[in-house]
Amino acid sequence: MLVIPAIDIFGGRCVRLVQGDYQHPTVYSDDPNEVAGEFVQAGAEHLHVVDLDAARGTADNKPAIEKILRRKDLKVQVAGGIRTSDAVEFWLGAGANAVVMGTAAVRDPLLLERCARLHPGRVLTALDIRDDKPAVSGWTNTEPVLIGSLIGRWDGLPLAGVIVTSIDRDGTLSGPDLDALIKVRAMTGLPVQYSGGISSLDDIGRVAEAGADAVILGKALYEGRITLEQALGKK
Repeated sequence: MLVIPAIDIFGGRCVRLVQGDYQHPTVYSDDPNEVAGEFVQAGAEHLHVVDLDAARGTADNKPAIEKILRRKDLKVQVAGGIRTSDAVEFWLGAGANAVVMGTAAVRDPLLLERCARLHPGRVLTALDIRDDKPAVSGWTNTEPVLIGSLIGRWDGLPLAGVIVTSIDRDGTLSGPDLDALIKVRAMTGLPVQYSGGISSLDDIGRVAEAGADAVILGKALYEGRITLEQALGKK
């Protein structure tokens, strides 16, 4: 299973939120690119970068993300506020290995299909789950759409995969939502990445057993619960 460290950028800084709460961010670094470099030194080859400001439509962190993309020693998937074909083109052109569409994937299926077919294997969808509904707009709202109908729509597209995040677990270190992961895994043949609540190497193992193709790690790394070397099996 692929292990992907995450960098969430808010106001130019590397932060983590708890359950998507923008009011109380924990700042871990003023230099996201420096953090990316530390991940590379630890053995990372992939990185998940989220523009939190763009996700809720208040601003963006393009300069900080573009600096990371210039490194060339990481395959980076960029998320947050990617809701137009121009945004997809911009990030792929800037060097992103893939882009993640969340709100657009839920609300604009024709746009998602167009982008997926134009860039096969380079677009992921984000399935951010709160109360068994997909959350959108930086997790500030939920949509009255059945998860099964969404996945059924996505499953026939040439996507790079689906990222499943349990919002209630995100940033809490309370363990993964295996029920949500197993449910989604059973619904799709696409690669599935899991994010939310990971706090230990045992959690990573359980996510792998539940069928995830990749796990995204955030707070557990920043809080020293596990090291990236351990998660990657380097030590």
